[in-house]
Amino acid sequence: MGGMSGPYVIRGSVSLPEAELQWRFSRSSGPGGQHVNTSDSQVELRFDLANTDSLPDVWKARALERLASRLVDGVITVRSSEHRSQWRNRETAAVRLAALLAEATAPPPKPRKPTRIPRGINERRLREKKQRSETKRGRTGRDWG
Repeated sequence: MGGMSGPYVIRGSVSLPEAELQWRFSRSSGPGGQHVNTSDSQVELRFDLANTDSLPDVWKARALERLASRLVDGVITVRSSEHRSQWRNRETAAVRLAALLAEATAPPPKPRKPTRIPRGINERRLREKKQRSETKRGRTGRDWG
């Protein structure tokens, strides 16, 4: 398994710029036996969203707005420590960041256009309601007995 399997595509032709990713490695609390105490397998991936030029301006504005609660000084951080190997944690972190940015930069959904009910159908519904109410009114036990 040599090298990273990049580039990590966000959407279309836009992908995560390898040069703008900052990696930090530390000891992980995840699985790993005795090996875990000596290896820095936890990965922290940082991406400066506020100062990047690799995203289209519209996307950047959208992402900054939607991820506002997760940003620290315009930087988004993703951690990964579920694998024993640092390489796999790097993969996971990068894929997670790409997915996060893809979601945050997605265009807003189109507004829903309410459908119009044809007049005939509405009239039929009202007619049937009236008939049903007549049927039920006929069931009252006033004139029995």
